[in-house]
Amino acid sequence: MSKEDRNLTTTNQKYIVKQENFDTLASYRHKSDYALRWECLFVLPEWLRVWWDAFGGAADLSILSVRNQENVIGLAPLQLKGDSASLIGGTDVCDCLDFIVAAGREGEFFDVLLDHLDQQGITYLELGFLRADSTVLTDLVHVAENRKCKVSTSSEDITLELELPTSWEDYLGLLNGKQRHEVKRKLRRLYEAGDVNFRVVEDAAEIPQHMPTFFELFKMSSNEKAAFMTDQMTSFFQTLAGAMARSKILKLYMLELNDAPVAAAICFDFNATLHLYNSGFDPRFHSLSVGLLCNVLSIKDAIQSGRQKYDFLKGAETYKYRLGGREIPLYNCRIQL
Repeated sequence: MSKEDRNLTTTNQKYIVKQENFDTLASYRHKSDYALRWECLFVLPEWLRVWWDAFGGAADLSILSVRNQENVIGLAPLQLKGDSASLIGGTDVCDCLDFIVAAGREGEFFDVLLDHLDQQGITYLELGFLRADSTVLTDLVHVAENRKCKVSTSSEDITLELELPTSWEDYLGLLNGKQRHEVKRKLRRLYEAGDVNFRVVEDAAEIPQHMPTFFELFKMSSNEKAAFMTDQMTSFFQTLAGAMARSKILKLYMLELNDAPVAAAICFDFNATLHLYNSGFDPRFHSLSVGLLCNVLSIKDAIQSGRQKYDFLKGAETYKYRLGGREIPLYNCRIQL
């Protein structure tokens, strides 16, 4: 099937499936009359555009909207490879993915979408990573099974998150006695070591001058992180940070000791949740636990800012459990149309 064939608009009685682009996708996010639920950080238009520009060259882009009369009831940001479709994004930099659907319209959206993909010659949907509360697992799977599609799901990884209390003291009270003591002790030792400055960079105009410090600390943290941060990945992070800062979502936390940067963390403030995306620290200050404490202080900032959750994101690192994180399973889903 040619790329031109896939660009055809499909009309199904009262529904229309239309090809969109990143600009129109962004416009839908700010149109409240559509009641679309943008609940997943990793499918925001600015994120998808940056990811596609960095990594999307091997697939065909297919951003689809499903309309019922004048209402957009759902969006499917897809990439196509042969007879397979998957959500835009990669599991190395996107911790979970999903569709964007108006509340209460999930069944009809997915029914129309599957009709369209079938007509366009798509045989498989390869979908992951997914939270249990994703529209894929709460709605699409049921629609597909009712259509006698073959559906298989598997548990692939975990993310950890923390329900935030309303005060720092209440947060410390959530930790077990040993961890509460350790957090207090490590904070005290850090502040006894010299002049401590913990700050957040949010202004998009300031991000370019601070990202090199983040990259340096990130690469210093471990050989694995140094190998991960290739030139291509550096460009992706740099562009993503700028885009998210312009959307008032980025928080770049910097921990300094005696005016020297010793740790940094990129977080995203979205949907009443602070997401810890990536962090780095200077190993020369490992004895002061500067990497851990940068994350601890970002939790404190999230509490003071009135956020409801702190998402440690994918991976089962020990410190996430010690700081109060609870496991959320992540799944893959494969649907044969």
